[in-house]
Amino acid sequence: MTGVQVRKLLSLLPLLLLSLLFVILMPGVSFGAELHAMSMQLGTQLVVAWTLPFICMLLSIALGPIMAPHFWHHNFGKVAIFWGLAFLVPFAMTFGLQLALYEFMHAMLLEYIPFIILLFSLFTVAGGIRLKGSLVGTPVVNAGILLIGTILASWMGTTGAAMLLIRPLLRANAHRKYKVHTVVFFIFTVANIGGSLTPLGDPPLFLGFLQGVDFFWTLTHLFLPMALSVAILLSLYFIIETVLYNKEGKPVPPAAEGDSPTEKLGFEGMINFLLLACIVGAVLMSGMWKPGNPTIIYEINVETQNAARDVLLLFIAALSLKLTNPQSRKLNDFSWGPIIEVAKLFLGIFISIIPVLAILKAGSDGALASVIDTVSTNGVPHNGIFFWVTGTLSSFLDNAPTYLVFFNAAGGMSGLEPNLVAGHLMTEMAPTLVAISAGAVFMGANTYIGNAPNFMVRAIAEDMGVNMPNFFAYMAWSAGILVPLFILLTFIFF
Repeated sequence: MTGVQVRKLLSLLPLLLLSLLFVILMPGVSFGAELHAMSMQLGTQLVVAWTLPFICMLLSIALGPIMAPHFWHHNFGKVAIFWGLAFLVPFAMTFGLQLALYEFMHAMLLEYIPFIILLFSLFTVAGGIRLKGSLVGTPVVNAGILLIGTILASWMGTTGAAMLLIRPLLRANAHRKYKVHTVVFFIFTVANIGGSLTPLGDPPLFLGFLQGVDFFWTLTHLFLPMALSVAILLSLYFIIETVLYNKEGKPVPPAAEGDSPTEKLGFEGMINFLLLACIVGAVLMSGMWKPGNPTIIYEINVETQNAARDVLLLFIAALSLKLTNPQSRKLNDFSWGPIIEVAKLFLGIFISIIPVLAILKAGSDGALASVIDTVSTNGVPHNGIFFWVTGTLSSFLDNAPTYLVFFNAAGGMSGLEPNLVAGHLMTEMAPTLVAISAGAVFMGANTYIGNAPNFMVRAIAEDMGVNMPNFFAYMAWSAGILVPLFILLTFIFF
């Protein structure tokens, strides 16, 4: 890694470090246990107006590249910080500095930092794997890559599968005129729907696993919705791809840089496959190992297993940088730009989303009670509405906490003790849990921000010269293709 690259990565740290230093050195501020209780009741005190910074953050991502592309390209990080502060500063003035700092630290320590570390490790390790040889982007080859990625997504995560295959896919199609549709369908299948079969596939299902859902429950209960969705999407993709491929005149690419025409298909940086397995193992470990005795930072419990996981992930990323030939990364068109863009934008998202999630967690006592109350009538769940409400919110919010909100909402209907809820949802209320799980995972594909790898795939594609659709144009793709599919799934399964 060059000095310039190191400086770019370090540019992400100042806000976090300054915030920590401010908290430590600020006189007269005590962090009592009452902060946790205040935080738990926060959602009942917030009105809908507190969601405006988050809405403006989303609108900035959507409109900035369209209305002010030059300004956005050079200042998107500052814009993200601005909307984060647009929530934090008024919140501190209204509810007190202590609670504002507590909410900020909670979002950073338990959500944003683990999120970015996982993405960074997957991005770094997968970026060290280069597919070499004469792979050519034809309809059969491209559909095959999408199918392989979809299968891998449930076992190495949607982010892992997406980061592993997006560059080889783009390199295979570098000679093609029409490439946008391939990337869009890649996001639909590999970066989202493919991750629905195990807790390793997508963060919402991993949260369900932590709540007590059996590891293979999703494999048996979501297989048919996932298989039908993928079959329809890949069939549609193959038709579109074949038409466009023929329209281009079935182009043949020149020999790729660094590849001879007779070079066999293969991989460089094979050690990174082992490192990817180590990442999966580290994530799985954090869900199964329960040592107890968490570290308490400002009344926030940082679990030992989660801290150990994050340290392991950083170590694995460092190993990848050390053990991978830099020339392989260069030939793989690897750059740090996409992960830096994601880190800066999602910092603003994770801060400004705090009041939205707090209101949702308040359920029927919060300002968005009408949303929560639509999913059931007199304790009887409406599975189709669970699917659509969970999915719609997951399209614009972080799908992991959204899943948890509706998991708890469904579990609350049983009147059981918390330790018995998962068992009840997996049996008597299995259709409801399927609806919640499918909504959170499948509909993350509706927008670029619905799931973390969506934005990363877009950033990598643009970094490699693909003119990707803007925020609203991408939603036109999802509205035209995914919404009819989800309507069909509702009638068949929910």
